[in-house]
Amino acid sequence: MSANFNKVILAGRITRDPQLSYTPSQVPVVDFGLAINEKWKGQDGQQREETTFVDCRAFKRTAEVINEHFSKGKPILVEGKLHFSSWEDKQDGKKRSKLRVTVHGFEFMGDGENRDGSAKPAPAPAPQQAPPAQQPLPEHDGDGSDLPF
Repeated sequence: MSANFNKVILAGRITRDPQLSYTPSQVPVVDFGLAINEKWKGQDGQQREETTFVDCRAFKRTAEVINEHFSKGKPILVEGKLHFSSWEDKQDGKKRSKLRVTVHGFEFMGDGENRDGSAKPAPAPAPQQAPPAQQPLPEHDGDGSDLPF
């Protein structure tokens, strides 16, 4: 018996406006970027910060709701699984790969601050759940020319 588990939960801010498109069978798909900041103090006592950028993709009603309610800079919590894609670049023949989160659900988050700069609690979560798309999107070479949408 082998143990396999593929689940990720991330909270961060949207890095670009979500891009809604449709598969040939008219399934809504939204792609967006997520930035997750981590702050810590180094051994020298100096404040450090690192940002991790993650590409995300959602399908069906989840895609539509994210597209309707989110834009660049808005905070979001996503739950999903990691998906690895690899392809050969048509321009230079090099192998390319990408790790992306396929979003199964998400929660709205507050922006974290009141107007006076004090912390405020996030609003009650409004989870949006949708099953993952049953048909995978075709692999692509990264330039977008062979995407079906």
